[in-house]
Amino acid sequence: MTLSPLLANIMLDSLDKELEKRGHKFARYADDFTILVKSQRAGERVLRSISQYLQSRLKLVVNTDKSRVVKTNESQFLGFTFKANRIHWHPKTLLKFKQNVRKLTNRNWGVSMKYQLFKVSQYLRGWINYFGIASGYQHCVELDHWIRRRVRMAYWRQWRKPRTKVRNLMRLGVHVQAAVACGITSKGPWRSSKTPGINQALSNAYLKSQGLYELRDGWIKLHHS
Repeated sequence: MTLSPLLANIMLDSLDKELEKRGHKFARYADDFTILVKSQRAGERVLRSISQYLQSRLKLVVNTDKSRVVKTNESQFLGFTFKANRIHWHPKTLLKFKQNVRKLTNRNWGVSMKYQLFKVSQYLRGWINYFGIASGYQHCVELDHWIRRRVRMAYWRQWRKPRTKVRNLMRLGVHVQAAVACGITSKGPWRSSKTPGINQALSNAYLKSQGLYELRDGWIKLHHS
């Protein structure tokens, strides 16, 4: 079923009361909810019973593609899954995150790096404020490394001409010989973004000074503030 959050809360209030009356442990946000049971058999029984309740009592159509019985570590609820009594990002959440970051660091966007960094950081800040409750510190560190490489690639593409690349690298402290070697390389933008000269010029500290937000900082703030 697909309902607006407000309408879902109104329509499904009676569902909450029904689940409580039956003694089920559950969580619900708008029309997305999960019910915890002890076995596959119990899950299938509850799925049939609750689906019938929604259709006959509340006159709602149940989405059979999303309604299924799975183990806790195979479940997906609001972008999360659960393993070893901990909250984790669902693989689809991480896939969507990377797709969005790729769009925000795309060479065809046609905006300044200042604006691009602002939009990337805006997205990262909002994302970690929601998904940061998961046990994902090391994932944040790894993603920050990947994001910085994407941003370095975006800078490299914007500089375009070898002369511009060399000039900007030297302006950012790279020795002339290393700057020239980077500027005239035949490597593509993604491979170039890993070279020592570009990493020296566009260091972690420099990117942070330009406003690039770090997921690691957001995660630490949420868990240790």
